[in-house]
Formats: sequence, structure tokens, C-alpha cells
Amino acid sequence: MEEFTVKAMYNLDETIARGIFDDVTYPWEVLPEIGAFIRKLGASLPDEEYDRLGEDVWIAKTAYVFPSAYIHGPAIIGRNAEVRHCAFIRGNAIVGEGAVVGNSTELKNVILFNKVQVPHYNYVGDSVLGYKSHMGAGSITSNVKSDKTPVYVKTPHGKIETGMKKFGAMLGDEVEIGCGTILNPGSVVGRRTSIYPLSSVRGYVPAGSIYKRQGEVVKKDMESRL
Repeated sequence: MEEFTVKAMYNLDETIARGIFDDVTYPWEVLPEIGAFIRKLGASLPDEEYDRLGEDVWIAKTAYVFPSAYIHGPAIIGRNAEVRHCAFIRGNAIVGEGAVVGNSTELKNVILFNKVQVPHYNYVGDSVLGYKSHMGAGSITSNVKSDKTPVYVKTPHGKIETGMKKFGAMLGDEVEIGCGTILNPGSVVGRRTSIYPLSSVRGYVPAGSIYKRQGEVVKKDMESRL
């Protein structure tokens, strides 16, 4: 099940959080560790590059945070990141270099790699978003099952039990999520995959694919010939 591993999905050179992935196989294994990792990492960040605001909030001096945004610690906002009007960062959040957290977007227990964009009315919770991944306007991660049972990852090889009641989505590098899409609990989307707008995604979507609707997923090289 190599396709679901950290190595297959992420370029770890594109996150300040590289160390959190050292001893795990699957990316969702880091979710319970994000808060403690931020506190440890934040304490090591250079004062000449980061301001410490309040309790356990580190903001790069080159980041731009709108006055109306709210950031609860522990959190790290990376270099040249932008946190826009009325963004709500609830804690346990790493916002990578050059990332955009948009108008009224809510983050909770997440790692956003460098240059991630969640720019318009997004909810991202208990998730990891890879380098240059982008969530279209109004797209969200749903992180709790309606019956409140532990989330599993549905794969072509069977279920992977996670034991977690809160688990949103793992997006690989350069994933594009269309506007209005819901990523259901336990969604895993491989690198450079595109999801059509207004989709409801569940389980694993292979790398290099186009997800048109449930049951209709094509490889990008196939799409060019259609």
C-alpha cells in the first residue's frame, strides 16, 4: 500500500513540519501529535524571523495577517504567508511559507505545506495538505462520521483502520479540489490529482487522476485523449 504513504504523497522539503513525519508510515498518523510538535518547534524558531504573539503563536515577520483574523495557539504562520479577513485558526495549525488562508476560512489541527491555498470559505480540520495543493471556494473537509465511529481509509486493498474519530483529508502535493466539494472523513487524494467541482469524495483517489464523479475517475493522460 505504498501509494498511501508519506513518501508517495509529499515532498517533505516543502514544509517546516518535516520532523513530525520521521517515524510514521501514513500521513494521518501525525494528527494526534500536531499540537505538541508546534510547541517544540516554535520554541526553536529564531526571534529575528518570527514574532511570538500570545500563548504558543509564532508568526513570521514576513507574513501578512489581516487585523480581523483570529489565531489561537499552538500555531505557526510561515514566511510570506497570508491570513486574510476573518480567517479563524482554532489551534494546532501550521501554515506553510507562501500559503494563503482566505476570507472566513477555518483551520483546526492541520498542516498546510508551503504554497497551499485555502482562499475562500473553506473548512479544513484534522487534515494534511501537500505542497501547492488548492481547495476551491466553499470546499471543505468533513472530519467526523455521522455515527461518530472511528474513521477508516477505504482503499482498493481493503480498509485501513485509523482508530481516530476525527480525520478529514490527506491531500498530496499539487492536488486541485473543485469549488463546493466535500471531502468525506478518511479521504486520501494522491499527488497532482484534480477533483471536479461539487463532488462528494470518499476513500482513496489515485495520484495523477481526474475525479469526475463517484465511480468515474480517469488518468490525466487518458483525459487528454477524450
